[in-house]
Amino acid sequence: MKLHGYFRSSTTYRMRIALNLKGLDYEVVPVNLLHSEQKDAAFTSRNAFGSVPMLEAGGRDRAQSMAMLEWLDEAYPERPLMPAGIEDRYTARELAYAIATELHAPLNLPVLKYLKDPLGHDQDTVSTWYRHWLARTLDPLEARLAQLGTGDFLFAAPGFFEAVLLPQVYNARRFTFDFSNKPHISRIESACLTMSEFQRANPDNQPDNPEFSGHERNPT
Repeated sequence: MKLHGYFRSSTTYRMRIALNLKGLDYEVVPVNLLHSEQKDAAFTSRNAFGSVPMLEAGGRDRAQSMAMLEWLDEAYPERPLMPAGIEDRYTARELAYAIATELHAPLNLPVLKYLKDPLGHDQDTVSTWYRHWLARTLDPLEARLAQLGTGDFLFAAPGFFEAVLLPQVYNARRFTFDFSNKPHISRIESACLTMSEFQRANPDNQPDNPEFSGHERNPT
């Protein structure tokens, strides 16, 4: 199994978490988004979306991370990412897809680049844009977690939801988003970051990170 992706890509990050939680062995194949390697003909001939991650698994190249997460649970049912009950599975999807569908599109790298060139916005303006859209989704997400009365994780153990949440929180912290009024999200983040599966998936610990030191470190 090979995971083609970029160390700081939130969608690649969520796949690293999922693969680690399921205990699956995989090889990381770096794709440098800053050099637009995902748009090279050799890559798009395999993944027409020209995006990361791409997962070589089960005899084919697979695109779109949320579909991959669902496929992983069906193809490798041991150590499931999804909870057992239908209503709990719905809740996991409700929260995870809020992040994946509402936040990924306006906050991904091509959009942020476009805001700077050709639209001419400076980094402070781009960061304000980023935090605005984060709040639009993370505020109700926090409220929903409060309604559900979660503990350290959404359910008994981390899975589908946490694999999607943690990368978004990582990126939000890079843009100095204020989590002081989000105790449920912060508690889940802290609990996840004590686990080796999340530590090994962290962008700080990826070999294609220019600052990678070769030693895993807890980012908190």
